[in-house]
Amino acid sequence: MVRAAPPVAQATRLLGKLFIGLACLAGLTAAIGAAYQSISVFRDRRHYPMPGRMVDVGGYKMHIYCTGQGTPAVILDSGLGDSFTSWRKVQPQVAQFTRVCSYDRAGLGYSDPSPSSRTSRDIAQELHRLLHNAGIPAPVVMVGHSMAGYDVRLYAGLYRNEVAGVVLVDASHPDQERRFPAALKEMDAGVDHEVEIEKLLMPFGIPRLFASRDPAACCHNTAADRAAQCNLHAVSEGQSEFRSFSESAAQAAATGSLGNIPLVVLSHDPGQPEPGIPADLGKTIDDDWGKMQQELAELSSKGMRTIAKNSGHYIQLDRPDVVVEAVRNIVEQISRAQSDSRH
Repeated sequence: MVRAAPPVAQATRLLGKLFIGLACLAGLTAAIGAAYQSISVFRDRRHYPMPGRMVDVGGYKMHIYCTGQGTPAVILDSGLGDSFTSWRKVQPQVAQFTRVCSYDRAGLGYSDPSPSSRTSRDIAQELHRLLHNAGIPAPVVMVGHSMAGYDVRLYAGLYRNEVAGVVLVDASHPDQERRFPAALKEMDAGVDHEVEIEKLLMPFGIPRLFASRDPAACCHNTAADRAAQCNLHAVSEGQSEFRSFSESAAQAAATGSLGNIPLVVLSHDPGQPEPGIPADLGKTIDDDWGKMQQELAELSSKGMRTIAKNSGHYIQLDRPDVVVEAVRNIVEQISRAQSDSRH
């Protein structure tokens, strides 16, 4: 006669089988998600192949995309964590009157990761090598959006004779962390936590799967954006830039004045609410932002500021015409100065 197992032993075996079953299901789900992410990245990049070229900058390569003809060349530097695609509405129009190049900072978009830190000083030095190795002649006009305003200021500080003009597009101010309300700092800390979660989920395709429900997600936007940005290394590099923000701000502050370099500062419309920010907090931030934007315009004796009406933070997407006009203004100033020097 076969004796029945004690109830405790039966329950233990059932729990063991249940655990194994759940582990297998989790493993299968993870494998399916990883396959979905990998296939989606391959599909996106096949349908939207990288424009431009990869250029060696010392053991790793960076992506640069140049169009148009003429001098001075205009260099477009995207905001924190963004790829070259953020200039898709501006570059074709600027290319009608001069050469213009957008690029991906190391680790973002199509560029290889860099062994260096993600501070603005390192970014500016990498960009300098990229432009030199790509054969882009100096002087150039530097255009920086948001945090890239720090990069542009470092570039102008390090290579002053190679910068003919600057356009700052709703650019960050070195004092903003100190001058903004404490509530915004708490929100920034929450953003870093969200990015950590996104990094964990990205290899399994979850951010891509749910991006259509979240307009702020890195995998939302256009298919070309997804091809360049919807991957783990881009999210990781964007977070590294975010965590280097304070150090980059200090570096930018140390560069001081831009002297008499032609400068245009473009600021978003204070009447446009920022998504996710309460109205009362947004009003305080906009007041502080306006003062700091005016201070940026005073970095050069030839500085001027323009408010882009009906535009949020991404002026190059909301009002590309304003960015194009600012760039044209700088290029024409430089052309007139060159013409006068020849006569």
